[in-house]
Amino acid sequence: AAMAPGRVGPVAALPLLLPRRPAGTGAAAAAGAEPPGTVVRIPWALRVRLQRGAQRRRRGHEEAAKAAPPGRLLLRSRRPELSQPRWQTVGRWEQPPLVSAGWKHRKACGDYFQLEPSQEAAPALQAPPAEAGQGPTFAELGLQPALLAGLERLSIGRPTAVQRLAIPALRRGRSALCAAETGSGKTLAYLLPLLDGLLCRPEWPAGPAGPAAPRGLVVVPSRELAAQVGAVAAALCAPAGLAVRGLTGGGAAGGLRRQLRAPPPGPAVLLGTPGALREALRRRFLALASLRWMVLDEADTLMDDSFTELLEEILAHAPLAAGAPGPAGPGEERTQVVVVGATFPAGLRETLAKFTDVDRFVTLSTQSLHRLPPHVQQKFVRLKGRDKLPELLQLLKEHPSSGGAVLIFCNSASTVNWLGYILDDHRIKHLRLQGQMSAAARAGIFASFQKGDVSVLVCTDLASRGLDTSSVQLVVNYDFPNTLQDYLHRVGRVGRVGSKALGVVVSFVTHRWDVDLVRKIETAARKRTGLPGMDLSINKPSPKGG
Repeated sequence: AAMAPGRVGPVAALPLLLPRRPAGTGAAAAAGAEPPGTVVRIPWALRVRLQRGAQRRRRGHEEAAKAAPPGRLLLRSRRPELSQPRWQTVGRWEQPPLVSAGWKHRKACGDYFQLEPSQEAAPALQAPPAEAGQGPTFAELGLQPALLAGLERLSIGRPTAVQRLAIPALRRGRSALCAAETGSGKTLAYLLPLLDGLLCRPEWPAGPAGPAAPRGLVVVPSRELAAQVGAVAAALCAPAGLAVRGLTGGGAAGGLRRQLRAPPPGPAVLLGTPGALREALRRRFLALASLRWMVLDEADTLMDDSFTELLEEILAHAPLAAGAPGPAGPGEERTQVVVVGATFPAGLRETLAKFTDVDRFVTLSTQSLHRLPPHVQQKFVRLKGRDKLPELLQLLKEHPSSGGAVLIFCNSASTVNWLGYILDDHRIKHLRLQGQMSAAARAGIFASFQKGDVSVLVCTDLASRGLDTSSVQLVVNYDFPNTLQDYLHRVGRVGRVGSKALGVVVSFVTHRWDVDLVRKIETAARKRTGLPGMDLSINKPSPKGG
């Protein structure tokens, strides 16, 4: 007799030795031996047994995920069967099941997952290998006593991982690409060895009054970052008597001249934004002929379309090529160039190659580069656009007043302003920071936030690059970032070197294109690999057409 419909079905990739129906029943008896390519049918009893086994295993995984405390999970999902314990590994070529796999469907709204912290401190603070003991101190790295005194004034103890790596290399005078995760101490990693080089070489006698001629130049993308790096440089240079000046635009030409004033022989170190530096060079308030070194900090932002032309004009004024006129001997590389960042743009090599020999650069990178911070909790929530505001207000309501500062990121200046009006209506004290503000309006906003005068800052990605946010314990991506690079920079605002708490990042996922990025982040987290599409090589030419 034929079997009842629905009680048999096709199967693929099962063992060949399967129970078969008795000979002489059904169509198989009439056909004799089964020809190649015939569908093998599973007996109903075996099929039920296999299904029950799979259900038991799935229930076991769910119960284990529910029972596991947060510290033992790598990824915690609203659906326990998709949680991943820390002991579970995913192969390089294996495609893990993703919580975000169905997030493009409208019914996915309300779903979430979070990446749990897997270590208690930032990777930059991890101790060196056991055979290296405690690692070298700043004094053992060979720095000048004046710089050691400056470090003591800043209450900085032992060097971080990127500082242990970069200081010896940069003291040897090589141009370099210094790549490390956000919040790892890159500012000191380049300032200390380069200032040490200025102290080791005698200063050239001052000539007749003329344009300012610094021996060190740091180019940064924003006035807020210029003020922050300038404060650190000034503290380090004060014991050595080196003058540090900052140059930012937004005012009249007389303001540029006033910013460059310093006792003879003028500023030894200058920090400036691209627009202000170009204007000072054009007006001949500034000359770069005496440069010993140049730093391009936050290189990915400096290589943005809005800065590229300005940066190239600045590089053209600097004596970067070997054999260029200046204090160095013939045939020597004139100016040491250091490119610094956590992420790097594809066209960096082509831009620098117009002015210097990029093949002479060395690459200095840490092991955690381009990886998700393992010490920061990161939560992703799938929401409808109309639900983002109530969710944000609830987060701010639940955030304790003693829980540290809050950064709220938006993708546009208009959203920053709109959200600010809503927070005003709810009587939530906050500050706003976005690039379309005038120089006068922006002045002091971030400094006030750092001091703790106001604990909530609504901002664009202007505040995601380089700025020290050690007081921040909650980051909210009200708008999901447009790129993986932007996500890394935003998440790097918490859990920094010097932070009192590791912090939390909450991201609202609303658009279909947001889901594409979330899937890449979730896959990298499950596989414990770096985020895709990141490049740190300056010596390899970019592919044609890329």
